[in-house]
Amino acid sequence: MSSMQSARMSNLFELEYPQSVGVYDSYPEAQKVVDFLADSKFPVQNLAIVGTELRSVERVTGRRTWATVFGVGLQNGVTTGLLVSMLMWFLQPNENFMLLLAYGLSMGLVVGVVISVVAHLMTRGRRDFTSVSQTVATKYEILAEHKVAAQAREMVATMPGARAAMFAPPQPPLGYSGTASYPGTGYGPPPPPEQYPTPPAAPENPYAAAPDEQRTPSEDDSGRSN
Repeated sequence: MSSMQSARMSNLFELEYPQSVGVYDSYPEAQKVVDFLADSKFPVQNLAIVGTELRSVERVTGRRTWATVFGVGLQNGVTTGLLVSMLMWFLQPNENFMLLLAYGLSMGLVVGVVISVVAHLMTRGRRDFTSVSQTVATKYEILAEHKVAAQAREMVATMPGARAAMFAPPQPPLGYSGTASYPGTGYGPPPPPEQYPTPPAAPENPYAAAPDEQRTPSEDDSGRSN
């Protein structure tokens, strides 16, 4: 039964020869396009919104101190203690449940704090901060089955502001916070041309003697020439 449900879920995300309808910078923009197509009586069951250009974002939430280390250990210990208490009550149903709960919580808290402290000591100060991680998409592409892809593109072109967006200048790529990331490949003015030094001008006759070195022929030279 579970295999059949998983097969149905996998088939649900598959499109028949999907083709691109448009690529958008944010999910609300893609959602707005699909909502427009739904209001226009388009068969939106043939569409899919796919997040592309994935990036991993780690948000730093604060500095890791011994207080946060013990806090994380206690939080994990409560969960572990509840699981231990339920397991003990399942194995010993005749025992007092509150006594088993207290015993399981105390055991879980001790184990959770010890594991948290040991894990913090093993880092040796290389990660003295807390953070949460998430994988986000920077582009969202709307795909449609091949039989309705052309119709979807034609209807999207009739959206208010769609033609103006076609002639808008390209915008620099946005970072995770919504600000333009710098430098952006392919954006901005071209770099100035490199300036090369002008080579010195060559003399007109490099073999000509300097004016000070020129001399008149002597008598010996004149007699020798005769």
